[in-house]
Amino acid sequence: MNTPLSILSELKAGNFKALARALTLVENEIAPSDQLLRSLSHEVKVPVIGITGPPGAGKSTLINAVVSSLTAQGKRIAILAVDPTSPFNFGSLLGDRIRMATQFNNPKVFIRSIATRGALGGISTKTIEMVDILKAANFDLIIIETVGVGQSEVEIAGLADKTMVTLVPESGDEIQHIKSGLMEIADCFVVNKSDREGADTFFNNLKKLVHSGKKTIPIFKTIADKQEGISAVTDWILAPITEANAKKTLLLAEKAWKIIQHQRMQSVDKKRLQEKILAASNQKDFNIYRFADEWINT
Repeated sequence: MNTPLSILSELKAGNFKALARALTLVENEIAPSDQLLRSLSHEVKVPVIGITGPPGAGKSTLINAVVSSLTAQGKRIAILAVDPTSPFNFGSLLGDRIRMATQFNNPKVFIRSIATRGALGGISTKTIEMVDILKAANFDLIIIETVGVGQSEVEIAGLADKTMVTLVPESGDEIQHIKSGLMEIADCFVVNKSDREGADTFFNNLKKLVHSGKKTIPIFKTIADKQEGISAVTDWILAPITEANAKKTLLLAEKAWKIIQHQRMQSVDKKRLQEKILAASNQKDFNIYRFADEWINT
């Protein structure tokens, strides 16, 4: 059986098969995944770029264009595509297999899907752990594409070194972007599909909003399916982070909180919980809060 150190050695050597196995071990909590995670070095520094935005903004097309540009420069890229999980059957579309098909035969690109597992912001504990495994595999860049679910997308800021928010001219009232928290998490905006009607107006209005804020946020126009405007985006991605992240301690605390929460919740049997609540909800005096109190205290 492979030891954590031998697995790490294979990851550092660029073995994609070993990497896929390691991610599967971690995602499904199969031994020796716990020892593997605890063997990781905090000193490994690989930039993590989060790409988020509303559904239909062309995030996957943009990633395809960016990755093609970066691999042409010799960069090795890992992509972690997060897809929503059904709350009923816990299945997931894992649509990157469809959306990023052009990158599958690229030897410099590793693509992995992961389901949200019910995490509202698209960032589950498994996402955090899998990113840490990817960091150990000597990539030049890790890209995380998250589910575009609006307000809860702010969680990506806790995992990525830079967060890119992708919008389209039809995204609607710019005030809604502020309400959804996008203005707070964005390190840059990309107005994709900028050949559409109203793109210039939307770009200018967004620019006014950005300049009225506390920090200067760059905005790029792209037409990803035509590779237009991509070079400016890749230059921004590759640029070093010049200012210290003031939220670093807070973000690390949030990361630790998620890991601790996951470990504390491992003993909760969801199937048994469903059976118990089905029986309890048929009682006339059923109360969800009293039920939760009783469950915790048993």
